[in-house]
Amino acid sequence: MLFFTQCFGAVLDLIHLRFQHYKAKRVFSAAGQLVCVVNPTHSLKYAPTRCAAAQASTEQGTLPPCHHHEAVHDSQLVPCTCPLFSCPWEGHLEVVVSHLRQTHRINILQGAEIVFLATDMHLPAPTDWIIMHSCLGHQFLLVLRKQEKYEGHPQFFATMMLIGTPTQANNFTYRLELNRNQRRLKWEATPRSILECVDSVISDGDCLVLNTSLAQLFSDNGSLAIGIAITTSKVHSSEAEM
Repeated sequence: MLFFTQCFGAVLDLIHLRFQHYKAKRVFSAAGQLVCVVNPTHSLKYAPTRCAAAQASTEQGTLPPCHHHEAVHDSQLVPCTCPLFSCPWEGHLEVVVSHLRQTHRINILQGAEIVFLATDMHLPAPTDWIIMHSCLGHQFLLVLRKQEKYEGHPQFFATMMLIGTPTQANNFTYRLELNRNQRRLKWEATPRSILECVDSVISDGDCLVLNTSLAQLFSDNGSLAIGIAITTSKVHSSEAEM
């Protein structure tokens, strides 16, 4: 009976996932956009992380490791950039994508424009939805987090990080768009480098921020669809033409 119950539960989860994917494809297929259904993961990293240690070092007047990232070279090791876990891994920037895919099982989707469909938005904070986006010869990390910035008032934070240096990140512009029930909300900005710490970006509010009521307004049966588009920045394009 236990075996049957577990198998039956797995089948139900698969049916639910396929149903969510079907709904998303039905809505966005007309626009020719790829859809990726992303299930939530409760963050396991709320032990002190490298980013938290860096912030503590700043408060104590010492130079944090994150401040050295602007001068990162190929021979320098960087910590794991996955915002979900306190991962002790270190490696070169060029193998961060392989580490995220193989160790943390983060999916990657290719295409100029994709739809990030986050399921189960009702789950309590802290919860994360994460995917990698391969576009224009680079890899980006999209992080959607449900977090209580103020006690009893959860908010949703969405940001796009380039798996590269800050100088490379300045060459791109990303757009996050919510569109439902004749309402549209759009956020456009330059992505931050993954070396700058996802936690810091969210804490600073330099991202798309939704309160619970606004998220519910754009959600459909507990799922939130976010359209993603990445382009080269105007400054970078004009320099290329010259």
